[in-house]
Amino acid sequence: MINKLFRQMLLTQILSAMTVTLCMLIDSIMIGRFLGVPSMSAYQYASPVLLVFAAVGSMISAGVQVMCGKTMGSGDKEGTNACFTASVLLTAVISVVGVLAVIIFSDPICTLLGAGEPTPDNEVFQLTKDYLRGFIIGAPAFMSAQIMVPYMQISGSRVRLVVAVVAMTVGDVLFDILNVFVFKKGTFGMGLASSLSYYVAFVIGVIYFFKKSCIFKFRPKLFNGKVCKRLFADGVPTLINQVSLVLLTFVINKLLQGIGGNLAVASYMVISTVGNICYAFSSGVASVALTLSSIFYADADKSSLKQVVKTMTIYGIVICLAVTVVILIAASPLVNLFITSDGDKDTIAKTTKIAIKGVRLFVLSLVPCVLNTSFKNYYQGIEKVPITLTISVFQNFALTALGAFILSRFMGVTGIWLGYLFGEALTLIAITAYVAHKNKKLSFSAESFSLLPEDFGVEDKNCFEFSITSSEQIVHASQEATDFCLERGVGNRVSQLIALCIEEMANNIAHYGFKEGQDNSIDVRVMIKNGSPVIRIRDNCTSFDPVKYMELHNADDPAAHIGLRMVMKLVKNANYVNSLGLNNLTLALQVY
Repeated sequence: MINKLFRQMLLTQILSAMTVTLCMLIDSIMIGRFLGVPSMSAYQYASPVLLVFAAVGSMISAGVQVMCGKTMGSGDKEGTNACFTASVLLTAVISVVGVLAVIIFSDPICTLLGAGEPTPDNEVFQLTKDYLRGFIIGAPAFMSAQIMVPYMQISGSRVRLVVAVVAMTVGDVLFDILNVFVFKKGTFGMGLASSLSYYVAFVIGVIYFFKKSCIFKFRPKLFNGKVCKRLFADGVPTLINQVSLVLLTFVINKLLQGIGGNLAVASYMVISTVGNICYAFSSGVASVALTLSSIFYADADKSSLKQVVKTMTIYGIVICLAVTVVILIAASPLVNLFITSDGDKDTIAKTTKIAIKGVRLFVLSLVPCVLNTSFKNYYQGIEKVPITLTISVFQNFALTALGAFILSRFMGVTGIWLGYLFGEALTLIAITAYVAHKNKKLSFSAESFSLLPEDFGVEDKNCFEFSITSSEQIVHASQEATDFCLERGVGNRVSQLIALCIEEMANNIAHYGFKEGQDNSIDVRVMIKNGSPVIRIRDNCTSFDPVKYMELHNADDPAAHIGLRMVMKLVKNANYVNSLGLNNLTLALQVY
């Protein structure tokens, strides 16, 4: 089921990762084609501010993935609602403060970014300021859209996510076209077009949270400093990651300006925009890994965590290798999308040549990048914060900036582009060395890279797992569970009760939930914890809470729902949670 779930989440997560980069891509193309090289430089100078807002939004979003993953995995509904409430209020406050700061301090910000001083003859400075003024209007929607993504992913609202991203993309294209051909507001209009498209995506997404079926509830009384602290703590690794990217962009801009001037900086706009789209694939894989690892870690599900490591590695390599090949082949026509053919021919030719070479060298770093990013997010999900922070700084700033600086001394602008491959490759080597040190041997297995302590969760020998895809397999699964329990010293009576619970619940799920033509399945897991058996049943069928159902129908005809009634009487604790579109039921049996 993990492979299937990973696949289902991956497309929407990649598209969600593009909520920011698609608008940046569209703006880059429109600015390059219709506004010229000075506007391209201005857009690149403004990009660190965009990344700062993305950094804060990503931090809260990652905090939601980790914290909400833990609360959902453990069935803590109040904790889930506290997380939702805190994230909504924090996003609102931070985005408003950020908007005011950029509006009030726009001149010194533009100077700090490298656009120069606000002199009458400095066209790039004014263009940079104009873009920031247009973009900042949409900052609240921009950040809110990032926060909504993990909640909608966890709730299984993946279709709505796709619709929101598509609507945002179409909206940005239309608004950019109106700006270029009708309103003619230059870079300010381009920033404003992005802002409006973010609000389109926000409106489509926010509708879900007002539905009665929404599993997240806004409860202001649950808002407190402890929840905020936990949310920030869980998201700090992602903030460090994004801050590192901002610093790297700033350093690369300075290096390019010193070696190649504004032409090289304009080329970097093309490369960074193409890179952001490429990064959406690695970010998509890594985000799925973060969500799943957080949930399975809270559930102490060792086997699922190992499967997450294996699956994210395979999908990451295959997808990013394919993207690398496509970009290498299509580099020339892709770059030409961004650069206008009007203007000084020599300037255009030089900018195009630098950008094509840069794109081809940059994409060589994608495969090690997806591995580094996926491991980083996975380790964040299993609460290994120090290694997560180290990978973030190495990958997104220290080693890449160092590589760009050293190689540029010998190879000029080419060396700066190769700095990305240098940084990603050294980071991956560092991760491998760390894993080998922890395991006291060099191994490339998923188990080694999962970095789970030996005493984590339930020992493999005390855990039974079976996947049911048809009604005919249910009896076989219950019999194997009985044999497993008897072999572990569980009494005959309790072993038979476990088999009975599995049969009753699985038959109920198969009868009412299995649909013809759909890839339905039930994962049964029996764990022996401290001599006590625990059953976990997970399925991808229609949402159904048997615990709540029995509470509401307890006074009905005793003969009705006899299977459910019998199971509930046999257990001392039953916990149900629906996450990632899956039903998760945990049953702790009463042992006499």
